[in-house]
Amino acid sequence: MALPIADRHYNRQKPGSPQFVPPGRCLVLLRKDALWVTSWPMYARHRWEGAWVNTCFRNEGDILSSLLIRDGVAATIWKYPITPKLGMITFINTEKVRKKRDWGRCYRKAGFVPDGETKGGLIALRLHPSDMPKPKVPNGASLSLFEDRVPGICR
Repeated sequence: MALPIADRHYNRQKPGSPQFVPPGRCLVLLRKDALWVTSWPMYARHRWEGAWVNTCFRNEGDILSSLLIRDGVAATIWKYPITPKLGMITFINTEKVRKKRDWGRCYRKAGFVPDGETKGGLIALRLHPSDMPKPKVPNGASLSLFEDRVPGICR
């Protein structure tokens, strides 16, 4: 279900491929009109090694992107409660996105700040852990298959 939206994201290298997340840990959040991917890459080739990376965000609905970004970060913290020291990073390819007032405007409204460029010229925006929202359970999600059980009680 996520593939059609992922295929429309500008950084998609092989549309149609069932793999759209880099190797490592990840969190994929899907709505009928939006897709969010947080990756904790196994192989990082940038100076933000160890940070969570928002590798894909696409909003095709009418909810403000900045709100969905904050929800994506909150869900990431819910799933992975130990936040990396560098927080979360995202990269903007200025040749493939529309500029509004400034590059990555929706990310900036969500609290991300400019943090340099990659060797390949992508703009890096970073969200420091102290600026992250509180953890939030994504709609319809549960952390454990056994969440209805009382801790310490075997049945």
